[in-house]
Amino acid sequence: MNAKRWRTEVQYLIIGAGPAGLQLGYYLKNAKLDYLIIERDETPGAFFKRFPRHRKLISINKIYTGSSIPEVNLRWDWNSLLCDDPALLFKNFSRDYFPHADTMVDYLKAFAEHYQLSVEYGFDVKVISKRNGKFHVHDKSGRVIEARYLIVATGRSAPYLPSFPGVEHCDRYWDVSTEPSEFIDKRVFIIGKGNSGFETADNLIATTSAIFLAGPNPMRLAWKTHYVGDVRAVNNNFLDTFQLKSQNALLAAEVERVSREGSQLRVSIRHTRAEDQRRDILVDRVILCTGFRFDSSIFDESCRPELTLGEHLPKLNGDWGSANVPDLYFAGTLMHALDYKEAYSGFIHGFRYNILSLMRIFAVTHFGHDWPSRPVSRDSRTLVGTIFDRLHNVSSLFQSPGFLTDLITLEGGAAALYEDVPRTYVPLNAYFAKSQRLQITLEFGTDKTQDSFSTVRYPFSKGGEQSTFIHPVIRFFDGSDLVSTHHVLQHLENQWGNEHAKGLAANFIDDCFRVRQSVAS
Repeated sequence: MNAKRWRTEVQYLIIGAGPAGLQLGYYLKNAKLDYLIIERDETPGAFFKRFPRHRKLISINKIYTGSSIPEVNLRWDWNSLLCDDPALLFKNFSRDYFPHADTMVDYLKAFAEHYQLSVEYGFDVKVISKRNGKFHVHDKSGRVIEARYLIVATGRSAPYLPSFPGVEHCDRYWDVSTEPSEFIDKRVFIIGKGNSGFETADNLIATTSAIFLAGPNPMRLAWKTHYVGDVRAVNNNFLDTFQLKSQNALLAAEVERVSREGSQLRVSIRHTRAEDQRRDILVDRVILCTGFRFDSSIFDESCRPELTLGEHLPKLNGDWGSANVPDLYFAGTLMHALDYKEAYSGFIHGFRYNILSLMRIFAVTHFGHDWPSRPVSRDSRTLVGTIFDRLHNVSSLFQSPGFLTDLITLEGGAAALYEDVPRTYVPLNAYFAKSQRLQITLEFGTDKTQDSFSTVRYPFSKGGEQSTFIHPVIRFFDGSDLVSTHHVLQHLENQWGNEHAKGLAANFIDDCFRVRQSVAS
């Protein structure tokens, strides 16, 4: 290592040079703040060198959108980091709708080099402690970096291993062979009904004699839940083979034991949707596709963060700070604890906007700045025009449904617009929390019981409350109290602001203003 570049103290220290670490580094550098990114590997994006195992990303790269507006195009570009150079859009690295994972590695390397981000490679963290208000990050070669603020952007890097007896007989998603010829005429049992399980099954359909895909909970399909982390259509060819009885099975079952029986494995399962019936299935291979979790083992007792969601993610305050360790923050996939399986913070196209909001939180919390705002008209018709003009183009609210919100605060005779405020941060900001305000989001409907392909399309007379697909929602708050809510009817091409919809929204805002005036008097 070049000794001249080696630094022992920094204000903002980021662990991990994946997409989240680089995105935050970009903003910290632009703000001329003292920062450093440390990375165990010798290049950025090390996770994508191995995962997904079958090398196809499920983050879309839609190049042709019919729009020349960069912000609109980001709605269907799920891989680009936010930056000021259009040459660093992901479409310039791949033309594939579902790109190869190696391309992500190349993209992240180019991003780090283009912006000359401060990254120290080959720093393999051994332990993190905190003394006298500073974090001390030790690597395995004995080097130490002190930091005032620590941001962990390592993702869910530790494989999750179930604890049933016989788990040692199982192959694991993260290192099992992806060569289908090794499974010719084999009976294979896959544990895990997420994308990795379906991806693995799809790869083996042509060569196995039978596949059993199992998990204790009902399968969640992205087209029904509107959550991009649930099973995606690109991975679900297996469903046809099950429903058409082509020697494959999808089971709602919990594995209780795997035991060796000669050259085969006996998988003992309990059906979770069949009155707890039990049965044994003989197979040749068992593959664990049970996901990943956050690894907190590198923290000592002085600063070990609390965990949540089955100890898979760090427990967070509404500003992405640790719930129990001051000045410890999380970026990237680890932000997802605040909107788990609701919005998209677990994915690049969600957390890239979170990181911009995190920078604004740093400016407010660490430097006493105000959240950026601009004045807007209080005339309801003009204000509605401002709202819909933004909603028709904005990517951040579209990619963070129900989580990132625009606030329009009402004070005296003035109104001000604050963009991209995390819903969970509003109560933490003294001004936002006590204000009378409109909160504007884009949201999917909450009814997940409907068949996604046969939903009823309601007329304007029914209002937007029945909308299944993404649509604007305007809420009026008086401090912590939610006073009223208005849903705008969904639109086939996400163009919600026709004159009738604008009129209904303006009437709602007029009613809110009347409530405000009556409260003030």
